[in-house]
Amino acid sequence: MADLMKILQQAQEMQGKLQKLQDELAQQTVKASAGGGMVTVEATGQGTVRSIKIDPSVVNASDVEMLEDLLLVAVTEAQKKAQEIAQQRAQEMQQEELGKLTGGMPLPFKLPF
Repeated sequence: MADLMKILQQAQEMQGKLQKLQDELAQQTVKASAGGGMVTVEATGQGTVRSIKIDPSVVNASDVEMLEDLLLVAVTEAQKKAQEIAQQRAQEMQQEELGKLTGGMPLPFKLPF
C-alpha cells in the first residue's frame, strides 16, 4: 500500500511540474518573420499568436495573395518555434526526472522519448 501512495504522490508532483511548464510556455514569446521582416508574428511558447506586424509597403490591394502568403509563412514559423521550445522543455524535464530515478547515473541505453 505504501508503494501505491508513493506512486500517487509522484504522479501529483509530475502533474504540478507539467502545469508549471505550461505556465512558463504561456509566458514565453517567440517571433518569426517573412519577406525580409515585412511581416512579423509574435506568439506564446504554446503557439498562440499574440500580434502581427505588417510593413505598410507590403499592403497592395492588387496583390493581396502575396500578403496572405507572407502571413501564412510567418505564423507557421512562429508556431514551429513555439513547438520546438515546448519539446525542448519537456525533454529537459524528462531528463531531470530520469536523473532523480537513476540517482544521476547514466543508463547504458537511450530511452525512447
